[in-house]
Amino acid sequence: MATPVRSRPRRGRSASRELALQALYQWQIGGQDGQDVMLEFLAERMTQGADEAFFKELVTQTTGRSTELDAGLSEFSDRPMTQLDPVEHAILLIGFYELAHRPEIPWRVVINEAVDLCRRYGGSEGHKFVNALLDRAARRHRALETGAAG
Repeated sequence: MATPVRSRPRRGRSASRELALQALYQWQIGGQDGQDVMLEFLAERMTQGADEAFFKELVTQTTGRSTELDAGLSEFSDRPMTQLDPVEHAILLIGFYELAHRPEIPWRVVINEAVDLCRRYGGSEGHKFVNALLDRAARRHRALETGAAG
């Protein structure tokens, strides 16, 4: 995973998303159980100011629902989930989970946070793919909120 460019300390849910991205990357690459990865991060890597409960939810729900989330993401992607870069895949799992299961978080916030993470950790053009895919997903899962309902 690329070294992030730091502009300011991340706090709250933003910090939790960043830690969840790192945990999901480790989960994908290392093949460990999601619960074990989460516990390791809680014990050794939690950042001051991060929302611990939100971090736990993201890791637990995305690893536990990965098959369901991948199936949902596949509807909006032009390539199989197995061919995605692990960083982009982890970001998409987080973003799609939030769009589908956390309606109180505005869809624009979900997409902006995902794009920001992808710009910091992903490939040079990965943020465009993540933005487009989550935007299509938001138009279906948040049709009233996005104005896509007709």
